[in-house]
Amino acid sequence: MAGAPALGRVLSAMVTPMREDGSIDLEQAQSLAVHLVEHGHDGLVVSGTTGESPTTSAREKDELLRAVIEAVGDRAVIIAGAGSNDTAKSVESVQMAHKAGADAVLAVTPYYNKPPQAGLVAHFTALADASDLPVMVYDIPGRSGIAIARETYLRIAEHDRITAVKDARGDLWFASELMQATGLDWYSGDDAMNLAHFGNGAVGFVGVTSQVAPTAYREMADAVLDGRWDDARAVHRRLAPIVEAVMNVTQGAIMAKAALAEQGLISSATVRLPLVPADDVQRSLLREAIAVVTA
Repeated sequence: MAGAPALGRVLSAMVTPMREDGSIDLEQAQSLAVHLVEHGHDGLVVSGTTGESPTTSAREKDELLRAVIEAVGDRAVIIAGAGSNDTAKSVESVQMAHKAGADAVLAVTPYYNKPPQAGLVAHFTALADASDLPVMVYDIPGRSGIAIARETYLRIAEHDRITAVKDARGDLWFASELMQATGLDWYSGDDAMNLAHFGNGAVGFVGVTSQVAPTAYREMADAVLDGRWDDARAVHRRLAPIVEAVMNVTQGAIMAKAALAEQGLISSATVRLPLVPADDVQRSLLREAIAVVTA
């Protein structure tokens, strides 16, 4: 595997801690960020969709980003979620992230609008032109309703500031081809496929479950780097119950927050509507899965 990537190798799309009244708890966000960095994270995505970006305001995003940078910006790569289905608003988000001191931005494929591929090229180019920050493109057709086509990847890869991809499309053959064709840094964006993406040549992952079991995910990444594939597979299999509980029962942000609350890392599992907190059955599943990972 190549040397350390510029945006890190072990990253989480961090949840946004909230008080029971739904207001953002900046102190707990800082505490969680410190915990993740001290347990092996190279970087954090702030205000990605796991951070409930669709239901937080521009001011809240700015305050959250600045708080996390203050807490760990000297020890980790901080990537600001800046994408949306409105290019003009996304450009403003990129510019605010640059002003706040982010190291890079994450740009999700515009969702619901289902733009043509020419629109995707124009959208990602506009975001890359909006600042000097590197851009990680986020390809998640299951949520956005549209996949980034091969030709689109080839075109956007020509931009100096589009440097990385968070891949959640679940197609390893496509990923393998595009890694070679574009030279972009490839990151797994699908917790269940992190190890498979590593084996396919990805440089790292941007996870959700990784904030619930940071030490284990660091162990897996280090084992891959050392060529200890049997060890990496053992960790991957040990993580299976927590991946299943967090990612496949209901929405990931709901379960990640519930798991972090179970661990005492945040005081409230509050989410904003239309998300709703995990119920008793879901929390029981999480407790069982956490026990397996930490055994």
